Amino acid sequence: MTTAARPTFEPARGGGGRNEKDLGALSKQYSSRDLPGHTKLKYRQPGQGTSEELKAKDFRRELEERERAALYERDGKKIIREPSKRPRLEQAPASNLDADDSLDEDEDSDDSDEDDTAELMAELNRIKKERAQEEAKREAERKIQEERIRMENILSGNPLL
Repeated sequence: MTTAARPTFEPARGGGGRNEKDLGALSKQYSSRDLPGHTKLKYRQPGQGTSEELKAKDFRRELEERERAALYERDGKKIIREPSKRPRLEQAPASNLDADDSLDEDEDSDDSDEDDTAELMAELNRIKKERAQEEAKREAERKIQEERIRMENILSGNPLL
């Protein structure tokens, strides 16, 4: 029969031997979870709805002010909306227009359209020239950099090869 499951006749006790301290003494270490928490009470601040504040408040006056403000806002929006409507373009009655008559506005707008187009094309050409110059400058800088790297490789390379 094994003795593994049997209780010991004399259980081992610590603290009685040489260089062993008394385990019954209280430890001076303690866990951070054993420390007291929530050590300060919060007090009610003004404006948090204490009973004294509620007694001193005039709810009727505040309600009337809010109603007046809402009514003004609602009426003010109506006034603002009316002028913001787009006025209808007054169209000439169809009976007054002849099929062969041209509108004066079209002739004026054609000239201004041609001027605008010419200005835009000139601007486009100027932008293209600037971009081409920048590209040429970048290409020249890249070639100079490649030549410098090649010369460094030649100078620092193995002279026996």
